[in-house]
Amino acid sequence: MCARMLANTCPVSRQNLFELLPDPLLLCIFNRVHDVKALGRCSAVCKRFNTLIPQVEDIVVKVDCMISADESNLSMRGSGLLPQLYRVLVGSLVKSLHALQHLLAPKRPIFADVSHHSPGEVLKNFNHVRRLRIELPGGELGVEDGFVLKWRAEFGSSLENCVILAASSLTRAETEKLGRTPGSDISSLANVLSGNESQDNGSNIPEAFFTNGGLKLRVVWTISSLIAASARHYLLQQIISDHPALESLVLADADGQGTLCMNKEQLLDFKINPIAASASTNRTQVPALNIKLWYAPVLDHKDGFTMKGATLIAIRPSDLLVKEDLENLLMNAFDEPFCNAAGLLARRRTYLLEMNSF
Repeated sequence: MCARMLANTCPVSRQNLFELLPDPLLLCIFNRVHDVKALGRCSAVCKRFNTLIPQVEDIVVKVDCMISADESNLSMRGSGLLPQLYRVLVGSLVKSLHALQHLLAPKRPIFADVSHHSPGEVLKNFNHVRRLRIELPGGELGVEDGFVLKWRAEFGSSLENCVILAASSLTRAETEKLGRTPGSDISSLANVLSGNESQDNGSNIPEAFFTNGGLKLRVVWTISSLIAASARHYLLQQIISDHPALESLVLADADGQGTLCMNKEQLLDFKINPIAASASTNRTQVPALNIKLWYAPVLDHKDGFTMKGATLIAIRPSDLLVKEDLENLLMNAFDEPFCNAAGLLARRRTYLLEMNSF
């Protein structure tokens, strides 16, 4: 009887059950894998998988190479604005180009070892990519321990907007957590920006901010973030050209410092209109800008943290027709707890700045 049972079960046990799955279902599974390294391993399983993998539409590529620290490392503290600005301009640019030069590396066979190939190479085998995320090992801007610097920029053929959140320190507050509901600060941000709530709250920037280098440091943060964003944008040209089906492109870093985003409309603009390259460096030229700045010497937020020197900066080109209101721009820039911090800062007085193209 046992022999009869084994005879009945053996054919089933030897059958490849994946062969029973239709191609659309397998593609749905592969689209949930995302990671290009894992997809490369899947492609080696069988001929059928190898045929289906290039049709995957959702892909994440992680750049594994690490950039060693050298003399071009950025320091957010210096003896003066000019040396500091020089370190920003040179340091961030050099690190951006080193970290992203792999996007334009020579062609090699792919899937052998994805870790040692450029995103451009690896993606050559994918013909239907619609949503692409590329992750760098770390942000280009080396900041000292305790500093917070985060930016999010959107590009078409040129910069469309950029939001920066920065602080000189982020520590856990000694006082109890503030009693706010998770959505309270987003609602508050909407009220502030729609004019239903005062933006002042006695929050004038202290005079010392303008005399002790505080404003100059924020200018350095702004320029360095824009340079990092424009360098990333410039080096995406070949990938965008090779993948006409792209509808969403995100270039971020593993530590969450900076994120460059392009949606379907912006990608189309990139393809139709030639980008304006900077005359002296491999990055997209930054246009003349209108800048809004909010500042708080000390900012406590709902998760029990305190930010010192907290700064929120919203940037748009001077000649760009506004397609998105300020409320949406700020609310969608960062995840928690930094969305909360942006909401608190937006209640304060707004300061306006302008910056020339560079």
